[in-house]
Amino acid sequence: MGRKTLFCIVAAGVLAVAGAVVAETARGPVTNLPLPRFVSLKASKANVRRGPSLTHRIDWVFKRKNMPLEITAEYGHWRRVRDIEGAGGWVHYSLLSGARTVIVEHDMLPLAMRPEANTPAVAHLELGVVARLGECGPDWCYLNAAGYKGWAQKAHLWGVTPDELRD
Repeated sequence: MGRKTLFCIVAAGVLAVAGAVVAETARGPVTNLPLPRFVSLKASKANVRRGPSLTHRIDWVFKRKNMPLEITAEYGHWRRVRDIEGAGGWVHYSLLSGARTVIVEHDMLPLAMRPEANTPAVAHLELGVVARLGECGPDWCYLNAAGYKGWAQKAHLWGVTPDELRD
């Protein structure tokens, strides 16, 4: 193997590592908060626009207050978001909240008394239920849904990343 080939291989490895580090530490140019990140819909109705201004066409309207959304980009007072189905667009930041919620992705998900398998369930959550997110460990998150509080397996929730830990 020649020097030129070895240099190209090493350079490609360095660029790959640098790209991974940049991807993990991406920050919004407006807020300097991590991208992507989860938020919730503050309003009971929010126009979702094709671009980041009032002059852009409204593609649809979100109508579910507290619905979790993932912010993927920022531009001025606008945030590009996507929902659980991958649909998205630009929403004004005043319609979003930092309060965290999740959507249950498994029908009749047990809400357990403790973050352990085979513990008694205080309730069972239906598919699509929106719950307020509390602390999260590696595998379990504490939820509050319609007054019921308990632990649910993180793998069955949308609105929290698999590696996210919360106090």
